[in-house]
Parts: sequence; C-alpha cells; structure tokens
Amino acid sequence: MGVCFKAGCFVNLDLFADIETGVEGAKASSKSTHGAASANQPLAERLRPTTLDELQGQVDAIGPGSFLRKAIEADEIPSLILWGPPGCGKTSLARVIAGQTKGHFVLFSAVLSGVKEVREIVAEAVDRWQRFQRRTILFVDEIHRFNKAQQDAFLPHVEAGTITLIGATTENPFFEINSPLLSRCRVVRLEPLGQESLIALAKNAVSDVEKGLGSKGVSVDDESLRALARIADGDARRMLNLLEAAVEHASRQGLKVVDQGVLETVQTGPSLRYDRAYEEHYNVVSAFIKSMRGSDPDAAMYWMVRMLEAGEDPGFICRRMIIFAAEDVGNADPRALQVAVAAKDAFEYLGLPEAAIPMAQAVTYLAGAPKSNASYKALTSAQKAVRQYGSLEVPMHLRNAPHPKMAELGYSKGYQYPHDFKGNFTTDEYLPKELQGSVWYHPVEAGYEKTIGERLAYWRDLRKQAKEGK
Repeated sequence: MGVCFKAGCFVNLDLFADIETGVEGAKASSKSTHGAASANQPLAERLRPTTLDELQGQVDAIGPGSFLRKAIEADEIPSLILWGPPGCGKTSLARVIAGQTKGHFVLFSAVLSGVKEVREIVAEAVDRWQRFQRRTILFVDEIHRFNKAQQDAFLPHVEAGTITLIGATTENPFFEINSPLLSRCRVVRLEPLGQESLIALAKNAVSDVEKGLGSKGVSVDDESLRALARIADGDARRMLNLLEAAVEHASRQGLKVVDQGVLETVQTGPSLRYDRAYEEHYNVVSAFIKSMRGSDPDAAMYWMVRMLEAGEDPGFICRRMIIFAAEDVGNADPRALQVAVAAKDAFEYLGLPEAAIPMAQAVTYLAGAPKSNASYKALTSAQKAVRQYGSLEVPMHLRNAPHPKMAELGYSKGYQYPHDFKGNFTTDEYLPKELQGSVWYHPVEAGYEKTIGERLAYWRDLRKQAKEGK
C-alpha cells in the first residue's frame, strides 16, 4: 500500500489515487495491493471494514435512516467529531467515509503534527479545489491532543469549506474542543461494542482465510469467545489483538482449539475503560455517588471496585465518601461522617489491598444510612445570603469585649449565657438584624435528624412567642 508520510500526516496513495485516474481506479488500485501489505499488518488492521454494513455495533450512529448514513450515501459529509472509547470504530468509520465519498482524504495525527502541517494541508486543499474542484476531507486522530489555540487553526478553513474536518477523540468534545469549532461540526457519539458484536468479529476473524486467521486451522470454543468479548471490554482492537495472540500460540503448540487455558497464557490482564483525568473517571465516580445516594449498596460497591481495579487513588474514593457523608447523609445519621473519616484513616494506615475492607464497610454503611441533604441546603442558602447582603454588622450583644473600654462602648451588652437558663436556651437573636427570621436549615423526618427537627421546632416556637410578647 503506497503511503506518503509527511510530518506526521500521511495520504494513502493507493486508496486515493491521483484525481485524473478517478475514484474507481483508486479503489481498484487499493484492492490490487492489499494482499501484499496485509501479511505484516496486525489482524485488527487487516480486518478493518470497508463498507458501512461491515461496521459492527453502531446502529444509532450509522444504521439505516441515520443522519450519517444518509450523508455518506449522498456524498454530503459535514464536518464531524467522532467521539467514543478506544476500539469502537472511529478510524474505521473515517476510512469507510474515505472509500465511499469522492473527496481527497488526508489522515493526520494530533500527536505527531502541529499547526505548520495544518497550514500546508490547507494550502494543498485550496489548490486541489481550484484545479480539480475536489474537496479535501481531513481526518484528525486524537484531536483533543491539540490545545485550544491550535484548534483555532482549523476554524476559518472549516467555516469557509476549504476542508471538511473529521476529528476523532476518546474524550468528551464538549470539554476538549473549542466551542466555535464544535459549533461548526456534528458530534457523532460511538458506543463501546457490545459482546454480540465482538463475538461476531471474532468468528469472522477465525474463519476468514484471506485476511484473517482461517489459514491457521485453529478454532475457538464458545466459552473462550465469550471470555474474549468480556476481556475486551468494548474494544474491538484489544479483542482482535488478544485473539491473534491466542491463535498464534495455539498454532505453535500444535493445538487445534483456543480454550480457556490458551487465553490465560496470552492474557495480560483486564483493560477497564477508565482514565483518572478524563471522562470515564467522572462517569464512574458519578455512578458511585448516585448509587450511595439511591441507597443501593450493591451498585455502590461495584462502582467502587471498578475504580480500585482500574488503578484509582483510594484516597480520592475516601474523600468522596467523606463529602457524601456530610452532604447526603448529614444529621440523619451523624455517625456516617465518622465512618467515612475512619475509612480514610484506615487506608492511610493499611494501604491496599487490606484497606479495601474498611472502605467496603464504609460504602455499605453510607448507602444503607438514612439520607438528608438538609445541612448542605442550609449551607448553600447561607452562602447565597452572604453574597447578597455582604458584610452585615455583628449585633452588639454578640460581640466579644476583651477590654473594659470595649464593654463601655456596648460590646457584649445584653448577651444572655444559655447555660445560665433553664434548658440551656434563651430567646436571643443571633443573626444580623436584616436577616432575623431567616430559616435555612430544614431537618427531614429521617433518622436522628427527625429528633433534631423536633427540638429546633420547639426552640423556634419559643423565640416566636418571645418576639410576639415584646
């Protein structure tokens, strides 16, 4: 396969032959050279789909009647951002677009190239359009690797139609892509491949004699196929790489079937979709918190273990539990905060793997505790009042008087020490005059907070009676 490397970008000269040869000639050239190149390519590369129907598992994005399928079939591709996890088919979809449209296709890596190369590609695109009326489709892999200033380099050319941009990213484009550029692109969300799609890919790879592993004479039993799909965790590339390694190992050992023993030999461990700095991190943490809030200890335990198995810092998980204990359990069970802090202390004292045990105790306690966010809501209400009213004066009776002269000025005058009164309570006002009567803490009728609510209601009633009696 003829490939022209140019400062990190490359143009497939066989698939996209010179304009005068025509599209059909380019596709024929690609087919004629495929066999020679495929021998040294990884299985995942050899089996890349060439049509929309060969793409697995993306029914919503490219199924019959979808926006993208119609656009490809009509050769009216807008600028796109393909967003999805590794191995879901972003690059394969881009190459299918290249093979089924008439544009000149340029592949470009944001890891290897910069703005200088973008300018060169744009200059060539302008010339190509002026000379041949042929548009340029620029595929930028890992576009999120460009910073916001570098992304700006695409903006005028996408807006002018000089290039049709197809960006691929594993990260959330609404956070990682410039808003002006994003507004000129259609975001297409690609999902991780399901187990049935992965199994279908594996079966095809094992049976395909020309491009797959069929010439090896090795089959894969059903249990191992399911295990492959499970280990791959939605990533077709990972599954095909593992399948290739398993079949090669079985072939060298003179085995005719890939079974669980062969898989265990070549497997390097599970690959969980999780990145401590990016979207999947926030997705899993969100699921963890919401499971505890929803009083589901089993789901909360699952998400916690997902994080631990993927290498998340246990200290981060403990900090989230401490916040949750105060925000979502609160005074409905004041012991929850103690349990969460104790889990953090246990982690710092024990370390993994033993620390997972007290962490498990904490997460089940928090999920099973009565819930109240009344303290958190009181906090946000008080913050709003402070920002709205600014620095209101502290009432004189609440001010400290460490010097006799300050007492002469009225500091602390009239303050009633609650412990000198029956029930350790007085009807004094403690808010600034402008805020007196405000109630921000509304205890719920759950757990211990129900008792707190009854006590506060009694005291508030006493204050009301005292105020009305004056």
